[in-house]
Amino acid sequence: MEKCFLIYTNVLLFKYKPNLIFFEKYMTKNFDVIIIGGGAAGFFAAINCAINYPKYKIAILEKNSKVLQKVLISGGGRCNVTNHCLDNRILVQNYPRGQKELLSVFNQFNVSQLITWFEDRSVNIKLEPDGRMFPATNSSQTIIDCFLDEVQKLNILVLLKQNVKHVFNHDTNFEIICDEDEYQAKYLIATNGGFHKLEHYTFLQQLEHKIVKPIPSLFTFNITNHILNNLMGVAVKNVVVKILESKHEFVGDLLITHWGFSGPVVLKLSSFAAIDLSNLLYNYTISINWINEKNNEAVKNTFLDFKDLHHLKNIENALPFDLPKRLWNFFFEQIQLDSNTKWAEVPNKKINALVEILCNSQYKALGKTTNKEEFVTSGGVDLKDVDMKTMQSKKVKNLFFAGEVLNIDGITGGFNFQSAWSTAYVAAQLNT
Repeated sequence: MEKCFLIYTNVLLFKYKPNLIFFEKYMTKNFDVIIIGGGAAGFFAAINCAINYPKYKIAILEKNSKVLQKVLISGGGRCNVTNHCLDNRILVQNYPRGQKELLSVFNQFNVSQLITWFEDRSVNIKLEPDGRMFPATNSSQTIIDCFLDEVQKLNILVLLKQNVKHVFNHDTNFEIICDEDEYQAKYLIATNGGFHKLEHYTFLQQLEHKIVKPIPSLFTFNITNHILNNLMGVAVKNVVVKILESKHEFVGDLLITHWGFSGPVVLKLSSFAAIDLSNLLYNYTISINWINEKNNEAVKNTFLDFKDLHHLKNIENALPFDLPKRLWNFFFEQIQLDSNTKWAEVPNKKINALVEILCNSQYKALGKTTNKEEFVTSGGVDLKDVDMKTMQSKKVKNLFFAGEVLNIDGITGGFNFQSAWSTAYVAAQLNT
């Protein structure tokens, strides 16, 4: 049977059939629990809260006309729900911010428990070789349908176009002021994260919470000139990438794009160096060691030995390091070495130049590139204001936090969703 939607002003109910009793039940503006934000953390918090407290009236307030948009587009439309990292002590190392604090959260709801949670709802999760985990259907719609089914089953109300402007704490309840509507709730769960502007956190600042300046995390590097244009699509494994103006350096796989550099190593580097790069106004220099070899003298000796062994071969047909041929030709062009040259004819100064370019290529970067919808934010509610064992505010009783609204962010690979699921699950316990 196909789903139909009941619409009443800005209210969206997910029901299979119109149900007047259910509809009238929620004509009130008073709720036991209100969740601000209809994203991954918001839905997961609402669903688990309804499971824990089946008699509570629960509503999700979403400022936009759609819900779960980042779930929909994540992982190229497949939804990278988590990462197969089952040791919580290792799992937390994938979070540049929140690493220490998340341990107590993951000890309450971990990767294995998440997989079981979905499987109990007939959503099978598959493991890929790199550790990422996706729904077996390879479709993010599977996760969305799961959430919408739970919302329908648990009688959770979803209200759209509800932009929260103010929240007043009246000790026994909260008064939530939106553009056109007002609501009351005993408990409030804030899951309105993932924004780059402080204005989106205004109502939390009004409740005396410190907001760490939100800035982008997980982005690719834009190169200022166009020398890499002909290399678009070239992928190189196990390279070392470093930002010269910071201490950050990582090893991993790199992808050359038409605008610069991407791939796992770049995304990880951008995440850990997010604050430094913001302070640099995204004007910085990248150093790349294409062969992950820090001993330049050893690299030079490898070239010299290779030259002796293959002295009669053209350099483009015999290469000492396993790199894409297009990349080698680019290097030859950079040092003005004809690719038809025989190894016996390559002077030592050209070998020195090859050593330098392999071990220390430098590129000037300016700016960043992110998918305008699928982004991750560093910053948010200061973790010092939150009891991470319960996700409750230390400043306001019965106010809880989950997801990107917190100053927590992870590297690519499913880690950001896992922190959203786990913090939402803990917040939904409503432990005070």
